[in-house]
Amino acid sequence: DVRVIVALNMYDELVKKEYELDYDSLGKMIGIPIIPTVSSKGKGIKNLFEKAIEVFENKDEISRHIHINYGEEAEISIQKIQEVIRKQKRITDKFSSRFYAIKLLEKDKGAHDTLSAYENYNEIKEVADKEIKRLEKNVNEDTETFMADLKYGFIAGALKETLTRKTEKKEKPTLTEKIDKYLTHKYLSFPIFLLFLWIMFQATFSLGAYPMDWIDSLVGWLGNIVNTYLPEGLLKDMVIKGIIDGVGGVIIFLPNIMILFFFISLMEDTGYMARVAFIMDKLMHFLGLHGKSFIPLIMGFGCNVPAIMATRTIKNRGDRLVTMLILPFMSCSARLPVYILIAGAVFPNNAGNVIFSLYLFGIILSIIFAIIFKSTIFKKREAPFVMELPPYRKPTMRVTLNHMWFKAAQYLKKMGGVILIASIIIWVLGYFPRNVEYSRNYDDLIEKVGTKTEIHQIHIAKESERLQKSYIGRIGKFIEPVIRPLGFDWKMGVSLVTGIAAKEIVVSTMAVLYQADDDLETSGSLITKLQNQIYQNGKKIGKKVFTPLVAYSFLLFVLIYIPCIAVIIAIKREAGSWKWATFSILYTTLTAWIVSFLVYQIGNLVF
Repeated sequence: DVRVIVALNMYDELVKKEYELDYDSLGKMIGIPIIPTVSSKGKGIKNLFEKAIEVFENKDEISRHIHINYGEEAEISIQKIQEVIRKQKRITDKFSSRFYAIKLLEKDKGAHDTLSAYENYNEIKEVADKEIKRLEKNVNEDTETFMADLKYGFIAGALKETLTRKTEKKEKPTLTEKIDKYLTHKYLSFPIFLLFLWIMFQATFSLGAYPMDWIDSLVGWLGNIVNTYLPEGLLKDMVIKGIIDGVGGVIIFLPNIMILFFFISLMEDTGYMARVAFIMDKLMHFLGLHGKSFIPLIMGFGCNVPAIMATRTIKNRGDRLVTMLILPFMSCSARLPVYILIAGAVFPNNAGNVIFSLYLFGIILSIIFAIIFKSTIFKKREAPFVMELPPYRKPTMRVTLNHMWFKAAQYLKKMGGVILIASIIIWVLGYFPRNVEYSRNYDDLIEKVGTKTEIHQIHIAKESERLQKSYIGRIGKFIEPVIRPLGFDWKMGVSLVTGIAAKEIVVSTMAVLYQADDDLETSGSLITKLQNQIYQNGKKIGKKVFTPLVAYSFLLFVLIYIPCIAVIIAIKREAGSWKWATFSILYTTLTAWIVSFLVYQIGNLVF
């Protein structure tokens, strides 16, 4: 019984195909005013708001409550079910009895779930079941199909009276049909999709490198200004090494995030995203999943949290849970700064290919686990789904820029919130305690050597030992035995632990820890610092920390291990218990350790 207005969007598409729709007459049939709009160009929006005001003020002649007649047989059943629903005033105060009567005839599970909370549910169910049996006997058809046929019958009749074509002519293949010949081709569609992904990641890294360098220079300039004017002490150290290095280390990746979402926006706005879901439908069914599972999975490349929420569209609980469990393998935009940092430092000439391989590995891993889950825990198979393929459209710059700005604003909000707080906490844990007992007298060593290079190296060794004996160093050393077989040092381990809060914090932690090895006078980007990192003690003393093998092993761990806290909470909320959220934490982290272990250990034997 809610008053409704229809915004008949993309009306220009209808006009372009030489159709005429008498939307006023159609509105009168259903009691809902219809306003044609073209939202991408801002057309019809003013009329829409004016009509909303008219309807709200009861001045519109079209807006009225109408019951669409479903025919004699169906109407008898609807009325009988309505009568028993109306006995419970608590239901009719909240809901339309007619709506629920129709839904019960359609065997809608959601309707049963809602009504089961009321005292007379058993009576309602009994009457509904009786009417379903009566109807199915009389019409010789399942009531779910019968009610749908009645609805589509009404639609066909309404359009027969209101929709006409200006010219009746033999249609030539449309541009959409010509493009779909290749983009949805049985064999070509998948390679084309992979090519598009490869171009997207190459562009994200190569085009993003220029503005990234500008922001990096700006962060460095800001650090030098603070270094010049703030007096030595705790505050100066916190501002430079905690806030500027921590937040600045992450904010430089803003251009890459915006470029990634530019491409995702293009895929959505042109209509290609719908084709991707269409071509992946067969693969989903091969895995035993519903075709609708692919939509949340592709959303996962942006952020896993709304993607987890989007699994609500999947009716089968088993398919919904499998989709939720494999979703964290989709590389969200929060992981991208980590990929760009490590790939840029260790694989500067092939960074785009390395990042593409990580996204591809995540997809392959999700396929493997989907097959495992569907053949063990969740065996029930789901039916195929019908997907609307909209015509290809020219994306508008306004919509694309809005999409990019929205994601940039979210990213910047994170910088001023969780990243800033995490960076300060990490700095505090790395700064204290101050009364460290050193293994050597570094001050005496400095006095004995003469060259600036030697003095600088001793400073670095001293700072490195101080950091190892700080609170965060102790945490890192505690977890080091677990990560040492993967080729990681304790700082990487700490970065992975803090990354549980949000994956960008992996970068800000590295910025604080690896920059801290240096003194305040030494400038240089985090990428340069990582390239120059060497072990200061132990068996690997003098060797590089980030070898290609260690770097790739680390990137795979970041891809696979425990999702961020927000994703865990989303899984708990959508799955309805902590059981599946806990399972997600355990199996992803164990998988990450095994994969990284195999890559590092086998890589060491081969290379």
